[in-house]
Amino acid sequence: MRAFVITGPRAAEVRDVDPPVPGAGQVVVNVERAGVCGTDAEFFSGEMEYLQSGGAFYPVRIGHEWAGTVASVGDDVDPVWLGRRVTGDTMLGCGTCARCNGNRQHLCEDRFEIGIRGWPGALAEQLPVPVTALHELPPTVDAAQGAMVEPGGNALRAVRGAALSAGERLLVIGPGTIGLLAARIAYADGVDVHLLGRDQPSLEFARSIGLPNAWSLDTLPPLRWDAVIDASTAATVPDLAVRLVEPGRRVVYIGLSGTPSLVDTRMIALKDVTAVGVLSASGGLAETIRRYATGEVDPRPLIGAVVGLDDVTDVLAGRRRTEWGAAPKVHVDPRR
Repeated sequence: MRAFVITGPRAAEVRDVDPPVPGAGQVVVNVERAGVCGTDAEFFSGEMEYLQSGGAFYPVRIGHEWAGTVASVGDDVDPVWLGRRVTGDTMLGCGTCARCNGNRQHLCEDRFEIGIRGWPGALAEQLPVPVTALHELPPTVDAAQGAMVEPGGNALRAVRGAALSAGERLLVIGPGTIGLLAARIAYADGVDVHLLGRDQPSLEFARSIGLPNAWSLDTLPPLRWDAVIDASTAATVPDLAVRLVEPGRRVVYIGLSGTPSLVDTRMIALKDVTAVGVLSASGGLAETIRRYATGEVDPRPLIGAVVGLDDVTDVLAGRRRTEWGAAPKVHVDPRR
């Protein structure tokens, strides 16, 4: 089968590789859609933290946002899964440690991460997945939405971390895919949502999809921010978020900068702020699927283009086509 492989910093190719064979407790999925995200771009640039810490190595087959159909099942897997439309969790814990047994498998020290850490990714025609990681997609969730479940689960967990009630005010910093999904989820919950960004096209895009309160730093109104979600990649934003948030409330960190961020912990203490970190969509996937299925949240306007495997290098290198517009997400159909 064909698979996209990053072989080193800024070096990648589409290769013919052996198709996966499902092991015990696994299925093989025919991939219909896979998303390209910032983590994938960091693998391509060589900046991904796991490459420095030894958590990941080249060559790497990326892709952890996906949807498809179960094509085959391994031993101990109920054949009822055959033909089902699915997506799945990225984080694959060992299943036996205290973290896994405490429903924190996404923090397992010995975990695999699909397309990131020790497990082949979804930018390929087929993907092996443990059956325990699968989530079935209902008929009202198409492949495009299915491949947006993983980023949506991250965004949902960030909104949960903000712990807001309807009518309270949220500032989301970073109008990329996660930030926009968090804004749309919070808006559906009745929260007064505002976005802060640097790039005018991205702010205009946010307004075009029903998020009118999109600001740059010099136009940000002096309002009370009951919670702040940092979905940016700027090293200066974590400290800015603490400065902006209402005392006694929450800052949620889900964006990662390429360099360490400095936060004045004196301000966190003196403002009695709760800082919440979010890693992965684990625990948010089922609820995200439900919201997509009911139409409460529609992620599809965030998809600017659907390309084939041969186009992925250009996407990772930032060579966007003008016809894609300002929508932040690019999807891949490996069958093209």
